[in-house]
Order: sequence, then structure tokens, then C-alpha cells
Amino acid sequence: MTIITLIILILAYFNFSIFTTFCDAAESWQTGFQDPATPSAEGMIFFYNSMSLYLIVIAAAVFWMLYKCVVSFNETTNKVPSIFTHSSLLEIIWTIIPSISLLVLSTPSFTLLYSLEELTSSVLTLKIIGHQWYWSYEYSDYGSSSIKFDSYMSSVSDLYTGTFRLLEVDNRVYLPINTYIRLLITAADVLHCWTIPSFGVKVDACPGRLSQAFLFLNREGTYYGQCSEICGVNHGFMPIVVVGVTLENYLEWLKQELSLS
Repeated sequence: MTIITLIILILAYFNFSIFTTFCDAAESWQTGFQDPATPSAEGMIFFYNSMSLYLIVIAAAVFWMLYKCVVSFNETTNKVPSIFTHSSLLEIIWTIIPSISLLVLSTPSFTLLYSLEELTSSVLTLKIIGHQWYWSYEYSDYGSSSIKFDSYMSSVSDLYTGTFRLLEVDNRVYLPINTYIRLLITAADVLHCWTIPSFGVKVDACPGRLSQAFLFLNREGTYYGQCSEICGVNHGFMPIVVVGVTLENYLEWLKQELSLS
């Protein structure tokens, strides 16, 4: 009972920040995940929590064996070295147990991996182009009246109360919630990486290559991310801001943008 309680306390210590840090932007000294906004992010966090328990049990068993070896076979307690006899049964056991452990760990891992690569019929397509050092976005589902705009990091003089320095942009991306969205990601010059932790999305933007990812936002909110590929001297100044809104609010925003284009 004591060992089980100790394992639970250790697991709670490492994962405590996951349950106390609910924010769609990074916080100072944050060590846990951000609040998930997509099924993919929820699956990643659930997989992490599940695997942590197995890893703690395995680590405890390994350190216990190391401790027993150090205590039982040292110069003080074992002055006359004993002869080790090979045991076929022991070798079979310590081969089968790790194999079973790997199978237990791989099953949810492959399940999550295949679910992330699942292709679904999307309602909306957002094209993302990385530049040095800003992002371009294009809503191309509306015929000749497609919406295109660039998104630069906002300067300090343009910030207002409630915004984040180095994370705010002049043109935010608006996406509807409860809608299947396809992301097409590429770059115009060098490697970039479109990353939003709350979405569980981290896709490289490669010049001459079109990558894709899928989103399904569960809730409204303002989500912050950054380029996660070292793309040059201003790599740290390519923030990403996505606003998840209801379908009605998205249609209002779309109507306004189409009237301006």
C-alpha cells in the first residue's frame, strides 16, 4: 500500500502543472501542457499521463535492482566474490517482461499516431505560408473572392491590456469551432514550423513541399503559438494567433473580410 501511495504521489508531482495550468499561451516557468483545444491534443496528454505511470513503475524496479546489487555485492558485505551460475529461466524472464512492456507501451502509441494521420473530409481549408519572418494566410474556398493577408508580430507600441508581448500579431486567424479544417502548410524561402501547443499541431513548412494537417476545435478561445524551426536571425519573432469562434461569428467575420477584399 505504501509503494502504491508513493507512486501516486510521484505521478501527481510531475503532472500537477497539467491540472493547474489552464492557458492557451505559455506562462513563466510552465512545465506542463497547455489546455487542449482539439481531440489530438487531448489524446497526446492522455497518452502522456498513461505512460508516466508505467515509466515510474519501470524506473522504480530498475533502481531497486541497482540498489540491491550495490548493497549485496560490495567489498564489505561480500568479501569473497561468489561465482555466478547462468540461469536459463532467469534469462527468459528478463527477456519476456521487457518485451511485454514494450508491447503494452506501443499499442496506445500506434493508435494515437494513426489517429493523428487520419484523413477526413474538411469543410474549410486554410493555406499557411512561412516567410522570413512572418506568416501569410489564405482562405481559398470562396472562389475568386479568396481572403489573403500577412500576419506580422505586433510592436510594443501597438499592444493593449490583455495581449502578450512577442506573441501578438497584427492580423489574427479566425477559425470556426466544431468544424473539420484542413491546413495546407508550405514556405517561400527557408524551413519554418507552424506550431500551436493547444492544438497539438507542429508541422514543418518546407519550401517546394505542401504539408497538411487537420483541426477540429472543441471550444472557443484565443490560441498562441510560434515558429518552432530555427529559420534565421528573427526566428523568435514569428508568432501565431488563432481565434476559435462559433460558426455564426465566423460567418460575420468572413462577410466583413470579403466586403473589404
